[in-house]
Amino acid sequence: MKHGVMNGFGLAVSALLTLVAGSAAADAVGPYYATPSWDQTLPASTRFIVLSNMNSQAVLDRETGLVWQKSPSSAQVNWFQAVLDCEDMASTGGRFGWRLPSIHELASLVDPAGGIAAGSPFTNVDTANSGLGPLPYWSTTTFPGDSTAAMVRGFPAGGFTSGSNFKVDAFAHEWCVRGGQGVDSNPY
Repeated sequence: MKHGVMNGFGLAVSALLTLVAGSAAADAVGPYYATPSWDQTLPASTRFIVLSNMNSQAVLDRETGLVWQKSPSSAQVNWFQAVLDCEDMASTGGRFGWRLPSIHELASLVDPAGGIAAGSPFTNVDTANSGLGPLPYWSTTTFPGDSTAAMVRGFPAGGFTSGSNFKVDAFAHEWCVRGGQGVDSNPY
């Protein structure tokens, strides 16, 4: 009888510990969702993680904590359409909550040697170096001194472009992002 009570008590404690441990493990911060490390330079092999829970259509940047479309749109749209497309998008990873990035967020993907961050898993990024170079990507950042223009960023292979401005009715690419602060500097 004494052993039966102790064994029952032991099983109850064991079950409780398993329940608590399981709960703690589910809430734990793992390598998948690390705290952003803007103060660190992470190697590409650990910086970018393709998110299988988003149908491998999105990439977590562990350096910034942002989630990017793995394959940005190749469409050429004006700024207004880019903002709307990102806000209405649910096709990437089956999730809403996408937005157009700020110019600083786009800049975080630039490799100082040129193009997109080396070793990143992104596909379909316009890095062509023909004619005037690649068509840049829209941001939500207003160009200083011109409220009718938004800042854009290009990713030319083997080179570097600083942010420049496009009138909001011009055409550029859109590359949607999730997370972060998403400061929206609407030109209108």
